[in-house]
Amino acid sequence: MDGFGIRIEGLSKRYGEGDTAVDALKDVNMTVAPGEVVGLIGPSGSGKSTLLKCLGAVIEPTTGKMTLGDEVIYDNGWKIPDLRALRRDRIGFVFQAPYLIPFLDVIDNVALLPMLAGRPNGESRKRALELLEALDVGHRAKAQPSQLSGGEQQRVAIARALANQPPVILADEPTAPLDSERALSVVRILNQMAQQFNTAIIVVTHDEKIIPTFKRIYHIRDGKTFEEKGQAPS
Repeated sequence: MDGFGIRIEGLSKRYGEGDTAVDALKDVNMTVAPGEVVGLIGPSGSGKSTLLKCLGAVIEPTTGKMTLGDEVIYDNGWKIPDLRALRRDRIGFVFQAPYLIPFLDVIDNVALLPMLAGRPNGESRKRALELLEALDVGHRAKAQPSQLSGGEQQRVAIARALANQPPVILADEPTAPLDSERALSVVRILNQMAQQFNTAIIVVTHDEKIIPTFKRIYHIRDGKTFEEKGQAPS
């Protein structure tokens, strides 16, 4: 994929109308290239969650433009007729909690999304096992989520986010429940996966342990974004 994994131009989100209106996002601009991991940081109430929900096609922006890969998905209105399919097939999500399905084993947790997208079960499981092995949890493929450590569960969640080979992954506080060693391990994995699969990854975080690892950081304050070059080594 050439160009940008995701590009956001003049994105705004207003809740309510008239005197009670609240502008959660104000003319936000952001670009993330394929293979790049970018940090998004800001205080509570700054607009991080709203921006992530807009990017994930969970809520509709008020104005602006979003381009995913080479396709405009929003331009003062959705340009994609099936938002559920967009979220399933082209946007990966990693959350603070892994949200693995407790009654499915690890490989089926990862293979479920490709299966729902219509891929054959065997092909989906093969892809899932390849991802699990790339993330060093292939040996846990038949385990239940409850049998995994917190770090292993988060690796499985990352594998699941990559299962449909999405051009973009949105990670919301993915290291919050982890200690320093495991948190930095997750960030290394995200960088490796971004480069290996040419995926653009946005990480929303308050975790001071991982902020220095980003080469680029977007700060968001009062609904506006400001870019900062990170201190990560080249």
